[in-house]
Amino acid sequence: MQPAAAAATAAEPLPALSLRDVACRRGNRVLLRGVNLEQRAGQATWLRGRNGRGKTSLLRLAAGLAQPESGVVLWGGTPLRQAADFARRRVFIGHSNALKDDLSAIEALRFLARLHGRADDASALRAALKRLGMDARRDAPVRTLSQGQRRRTALARLALEGTASLWILDEPYDALDADGVRAVDALLQAHLARGGSVLLTSHVAPGDSAPAMTALDLDAFAAGREAAGDR
Repeated sequence: MQPAAAAATAAEPLPALSLRDVACRRGNRVLLRGVNLEQRAGQATWLRGRNGRGKTSLLRLAAGLAQPESGVVLWGGTPLRQAADFARRRVFIGHSNALKDDLSAIEALRFLARLHGRADDASALRAALKRLGMDARRDAPVRTLSQGQRRRTALARLALEGTASLWILDEPYDALDADGVRAVDALLQAHLARGGSVLLTSHVAPGDSAPAMTALDLDAFAAGREAAGDR
C-alpha cells in the first residue's frame, strides 16, 4: 500500500477483530483452547500469561500469519483470508526487531517503511526516530546499537502511522528504559484517540503512562496440564 492509500483510510471506521472459540497450536502441541476476544476501535488489550503459554502464537493468529487449530478469526465479521482490507489496516511488530545490521538506524526504518508502503521521506523518518529518542543515533549502524536502541528504532515504525489501524505488538516494552516506555505509551495514547486499536503482550503490567487496557489472562485457556507446566 502506498502512503496515499494509507491516508485514504483515515475516515474509515476500524472494523472489529474477533477471535471465536480459537485453539492455538505450536508444533505438535495445542497450547490454548476456547479463546474468545472482541477487539474494537479505541480499545487496547493486554494479553498476559506464563512463559510458553502461547501469547506470541496467538498474536500471529490475530495478525493473519498463522491459522488456528480450530475456531475462527474475523475482521469486521469476515474471515481474515477473505477480508481484502485487513493487511493494509494492521501493523504487526514482533519480538524480533527485524533490523538489518549493515544499515544505519534511519536506513533500517526506511526499509521497513517501504516494505509496508508507508511514507519514507527523510523528514518523516527523522520525525519518527525523534519521537522514540533516536534522532541523535539515526546514522549509527544497527550493529552498534544497544538492545534498547534497536527496540526504539523498530518501534519508530509506529510513529509513521497516522490512521486508525490495528496494532499487534509482541512485547513492545522489552529492553526499554523509563523514557522509552513513556514514548511508546504516548504513541499508543494518540493511536487510540484517533480510533485505532492495540493488541499487545507484555511480561510486566502497563505503567501509569499507558492507556487503559483490558487484560486477558491466557492461563485461563491453557490446553491441559502439559501446557500449564510449559515455561
